[in-house]
Amino acid sequence: MRQKGHRHGGAVSPCAGCKLLRRKCVKDCVFAPYFPAKEPYKFAIVHKIFGASNVTKMLQVLSENHRSDAVNSLVYEANARVQDPVYGCVGTISSLHKQLETLQTQLAFAQAELVHMKTLHRIETKPLPIGFTFPMNNDFSSDVDMAFMYDGAGESLWSC
Repeated sequence: MRQKGHRHGGAVSPCAGCKLLRRKCVKDCVFAPYFPAKEPYKFAIVHKIFGASNVTKMLQVLSENHRSDAVNSLVYEANARVQDPVYGCVGTISSLHKQLETLQTQLAFAQAELVHMKTLHRIETKPLPIGFTFPMNNDFSSDVDMAFMYDGAGESLWSC
């Protein structure tokens, strides 16, 4: 049975890292499990941004169960750095943070509008107490209160 990463003659085909670096891919190559020959672009971009020596050092320091996550992170960060050479993935994080703040503000406005609409509905449907009369001397604090209390249109006050 043919094993993955082997040629017909029994020689090991080089991983993407060793192929790009033009060296023999040894049995315990640190790149082989994470940079397969079928995905050369992954190692190429990581090598371009971080350098093969630095990537080797990073992977050797980590335990084997953390290396895959580290490689995925390196590939992501390298791609982000190519897209935005100045800010890299920090620019992406900042952009997503601004989006989150905008959405939180929109949610707060929507929740306030919901409370407002519920209050209007409660005022419109609540019967007046027995013996209640409207004041004739304009004791209401402002016209805004009158509009709020007796606006039957149900229009949103938050609309622009």
